[in-house]
Amino acid sequence: MSTDLTARTRDLALRHRTAVGVAWLLVLLIGGAVAVLGLGRLDQSFTASGGPGHRANQEVQERYGNGAAVAPLVAVASWPAGADVRAPGAAGRFGDAVRHAAGPGARTVSYAGTGDEGFLGGDGRTVYALVYPGAGEPDLAGLTAVEEAAVALRADLRSALPEARVEVTGVLPLQHDSAVAGPGPVALAVKAACALGLLVLLAAVFRSAAGVLAPLLLAGVTSVGALVLVEAVAGFTEISFVVVYLVPVTALVLAVHRWAQPPGAGERSAAAAGAAGAAACAVLALFPASFLRSVGVAGLAVWSVGTAAALTMVPVLRSVATRSTRSRRTEGPAAAGRSPRAAGAAGRGGGRSGPVPAVCGLILLVLAAGAATQLRVGNPEAHALVASGPARDGLDRLAAAGVPSGVLNPLEVLLPEGADPRAAAARAARVPGVLLAAAPRGDEWRRDGTAVVVVVPEEEPMTAAGAATVSAVRSAFAAGPVSAAVGGSGVVDRDLVDGVYGLLPFAVPAAALAALAVLALLPVPSGFPGAGAAAGAVLRAVLAALASAGALTVLWQWGPAGTGAVTGWVPLVVGVFAFCVSLDRSVASAAGGPPGAGLAAAGAGALAVLAVGIGPQVELALLVSGFAMAGVLDAAAGRRRTPPAVPARPTSRSSLQLV
Repeated sequence: MSTDLTARTRDLALRHRTAVGVAWLLVLLIGGAVAVLGLGRLDQSFTASGGPGHRANQEVQERYGNGAAVAPLVAVASWPAGADVRAPGAAGRFGDAVRHAAGPGARTVSYAGTGDEGFLGGDGRTVYALVYPGAGEPDLAGLTAVEEAAVALRADLRSALPEARVEVTGVLPLQHDSAVAGPGPVALAVKAACALGLLVLLAAVFRSAAGVLAPLLLAGVTSVGALVLVEAVAGFTEISFVVVYLVPVTALVLAVHRWAQPPGAGERSAAAAGAAGAAACAVLALFPASFLRSVGVAGLAVWSVGTAAALTMVPVLRSVATRSTRSRRTEGPAAAGRSPRAAGAAGRGGGRSGPVPAVCGLILLVLAAGAATQLRVGNPEAHALVASGPARDGLDRLAAAGVPSGVLNPLEVLLPEGADPRAAAARAARVPGVLLAAAPRGDEWRRDGTAVVVVVPEEEPMTAAGAATVSAVRSAFAAGPVSAAVGGSGVVDRDLVDGVYGLLPFAVPAAALAALAVLALLPVPSGFPGAGAAAGAVLRAVLAALASAGALTVLWQWGPAGTGAVTGWVPLVVGVFAFCVSLDRSVASAAGGPPGAGLAAAGAGALAVLAVGIGPQVELALLVSGFAMAGVLDAAAGRRRTPPAVPARPTSRSSLQLV
């Protein structure tokens, strides 16, 4: 967008400030209601990848009505010492109790129905069964149904087997226990401190009530408008629910940063960054993967609405905020009523900082980006999901009996009509890393001529050994006499790596080139240094995206939490966020914006997500920490001053000075 056009847009908004204010107020109020009502349009599975495992899971779900991408419940029973769990009495009673407690439509498999000793613990007195509840799809409502089934299953089994110690565990019960635990008193105090810290930070930077409220209002209208656009797109293509996390955080950081820019130059840099960011996200949205399309559409919506608000709403809010202090301000470059502290801060904004902080920040960014090459994508390992609770008791019971944790994520092999299930199970059992492969004979396992074989790996699929087992099982059936579809909860992570992360070496350069083309070819803000600065801004944005994934790797995969992996969609969401906020900061900085604006915006974003997300739920903690680290890393690496060759414009005063 040309300089003249941004100026004309700003002047038009100021001449019709009442209409502009009413229009954005309607966006906030009516758009908010529309956005809430439209959330059901978003795909809530969190597992869509378009890969072969995803297609296999869809077919299993359509034919059998359960299982597939939803990990089964694992019922565990331990008898007193001296009991023989292999005896028909004990094994039969456990199998019958599990089938009865599971309810209609459920699929169960255990030692009683297969005779496979892989269902027995090494202590000789523990046995477990896999239970696929009759209801439950890989969306929010379906997962809730599975959680309810776990509670009912645990109660019914304890009633039916009073002589045994009975637990029910599984991936979903472990995640549920971490969610319902809730933050403790210390976490609640930290959340409150972060929320208060956000307000204090805005007040300290902008020094007025308007300076606190205006960025929050700007973030609100941007979030609402962007969500409405995303939900409109979801009416005709699949958009993942993960955008609900990406949109408001990105909108908040951009809003704080835009409010801190000087009038005039701020609108021009917002237009340039908005055009470049929108182009990059539009390219992401073109790739044939649901998650990439989703984050691309969300980013495009945030840039579009946020830029429109920066060109129209920000000037109007500034005019309102400064009206009461206009009588105390001269028309020159300095404000008569500015405090010495504010004057000092403004004076420090015109020089260039020493090379050491900038070089150290860049090295930190590069090192974090390097750590991203070791990122392992997948759900966190079971032991890291929750520290205590009924589901953790069941997991500990399995471990004490010598049962590997791979049983929580079994594979389901869907055989076509005419295939021999027993032969298929025998083929799978020979694959290295497979604990057992069973071909249950019940009607619930064979339908319309097809059959399902359960393959239980020794290791969880997010580990290197578990991933190798999944690949080996797929290869065994791909090379066999009968083609079979390999699905189950164990293939979701592998599919995400192959179907989504496999596209990133093409998607990231394409998005970066689109942003670079816009910055280099379109008219840029006055004072923008040109193609070299454009290349630097895009490069730093890409580094910031990679560094955010590296920070997640260091903190969670290698850190004290020891998750072993990072939930697959989290680095994608955090990476797009990091790219967007870094690009906006770099463009504004190159165009002469105040050097502290990026750090203030990053701090506001970090405090906001910490205030919302601190708690025991591991996946939410992964996401929240990723947002916070991405913003702070980029701000630390980007602390540079405007080059001395770019003179300060006498009429360009930042909101740090105006408000």
